[in-house]
Amino acid sequence: MESADGSRGREGGSQRRSALNVIMNQIRRKRAPSDRRPLGRFLSRTSERTGIPEDGEVEGGGARGQSTGVAACTEGESPLGWGRLCAFVHRLGKKADSRSLHLGHCDLTATDLLELATLLQFLPQLEELDVSWNELIGGSLAALTSHLQHVGNIRKLRLCGCRLSVIDVTALGETLTCIPLLEILDLSWNGAVGGGALQCLLGKLHPLLRELHLVACQLTAADAAVLGGMVAALPRLCVLDVSCNPQLTQEVDAGGFRALAASLSHAASLTTLRLQGCGLMADSLDELGASLRCLPSVRELNLSCNRRLAGGLSRLTCHLSHVAHLESLDLHLCCLTPGDLDALIQVLPALTALTELDVSSNKETGGVVLPLVSALTVTQMRRLPLNCCALNEESFTALALAVPYLRSVDVSWCKVIGGRLPLLLDALQPSVILELRLNSCELTTDDLRHLAAVCRRGCLSSLRLLDLSYNGSVGDGGWSALFTAGGLGSLEDVDLSLRPSASGPCSAWLPALLRALPGMPALARLAMKRWIVGSQERQQLSHSLRRRDALLEWDPDLKDAAHSLNQENPEEIQSEDCRTAGPPLFVDVSVVTSSVLSESKCLSTTP
Repeated sequence: MESADGSRGREGGSQRRSALNVIMNQIRRKRAPSDRRPLGRFLSRTSERTGIPEDGEVEGGGARGQSTGVAACTEGESPLGWGRLCAFVHRLGKKADSRSLHLGHCDLTATDLLELATLLQFLPQLEELDVSWNELIGGSLAALTSHLQHVGNIRKLRLCGCRLSVIDVTALGETLTCIPLLEILDLSWNGAVGGGALQCLLGKLHPLLRELHLVACQLTAADAAVLGGMVAALPRLCVLDVSCNPQLTQEVDAGGFRALAASLSHAASLTTLRLQGCGLMADSLDELGASLRCLPSVRELNLSCNRRLAGGLSRLTCHLSHVAHLESLDLHLCCLTPGDLDALIQVLPALTALTELDVSSNKETGGVVLPLVSALTVTQMRRLPLNCCALNEESFTALALAVPYLRSVDVSWCKVIGGRLPLLLDALQPSVILELRLNSCELTTDDLRHLAAVCRRGCLSSLRLLDLSYNGSVGDGGWSALFTAGGLGSLEDVDLSLRPSASGPCSAWLPALLRALPGMPALARLAMKRWIVGSQERQQLSHSLRRRDALLEWDPDLKDAAHSLNQENPEEIQSEDCRTAGPPLFVDVSVVTSSVLSESKCLSTTP
């Protein structure tokens, strides 16, 4: 859920964290570098007197935040006030900027929020304020909003995941008049916004607003009616995201969503509409389609994860031909029927600007890939994910027609790929593909050898993401060939993980990976979960990735369990190895159970 995830700013779906986690984060923050020397908080010129830099300072330059802050101090800003602001921001592990203040995930408390509010007077040039994902400030937002008059130039305000209360939303509504230039307002992942609190913002938003994000706010059908009134009064609104509000179209009060859908016809500037996971039903599409006829400027339409649309998509597709500039259409996980897909295929030739079409996680899609690809202008397609679509040999062959033009290829969870990957790879055009996802495709060793040959020819020189996870049937020779081939200089993200219920040694091909790492200067993430790595190899890999500040995801408990078992009774293990035909299997039941619970993939999309 790209829109949802993007708005939230963190993985998973929960706003809640354990009390212990919050307390520990508070302790860590209080022990930030600027706080480790107590006198440094009271003697502002300590390092100047002694010549010894404080923790977190750079010799000869003072604190990092202060060194950049002095240069950023503009006319009208107090140098002393700016210094206080830099100290506050540096204590949170952030950098001060006179125009943009990002304090997300800082575990701010109500006291911190009050201190921040008193410092706003020293930021007259501030244009963006983000305090998202600070759950402890819920109920105390008034401390901040009462000082917003000092930053009247704010254009972006983000308050995602702050556990805002009704009182907070009311306080925000009362002070919106102080920031008339506001263009982006994000209140996503605050459940109290729904249930009537949205009414407090009605009539308070200025006409200049361009983006409104209300993802997972527990909006109801009544809130949808209120939102409709707000949208009708925002002539410049370009982005409306109300994803993950399943009660938005309650059957008992469907009139609320109808009012919202009807009001969209007045949003002539709307370019992006996201209604992912809003409980839309087939009946909801009539009003929505009628409004889309009046919105030719819409470029992105996301109706994904609305399972109750099944069988009624034709009510929308008959209007889509009027959306002449539509570039992205997302219908994944909508339980589309063959009739829905036929209706979609009929309208595709009219969508001449379409570059992204997502009908993945709909099993019936696997049987209509050929007519689907034939109806598209394949030369301009950039994304056509078909993961979890029950592809067959015929549909897989048809996909190869569009592959030469795609920037992203995703056929994950399609077992037909195993043994047939060369057909897909041979269709790739050099330096075009950016993402290749082959998760759980039952790939073979020969498949990876062919992938290695493609890499060697330079066809994947621009590839940034490669997902080969859950392909435990690949032998050591396949992994070794892939990393020996080279040609992956742009790669940023690699996933080689095994299934949560599996494990296996990688000592046979890990040296090839270690030798290949210098040829991957852009690598930022390497996932190797469930692979058993020896102690020496682990140190080499960790050291190599640490030097480039890359993220390594693996299972140290599994690895350590195997190592400790060898150390406990190595002679017995060696004797047992001689009597058996294969290497010993080291399985820690607790580790496997934990891994299954925490690392399982694609729970909502796995066939």
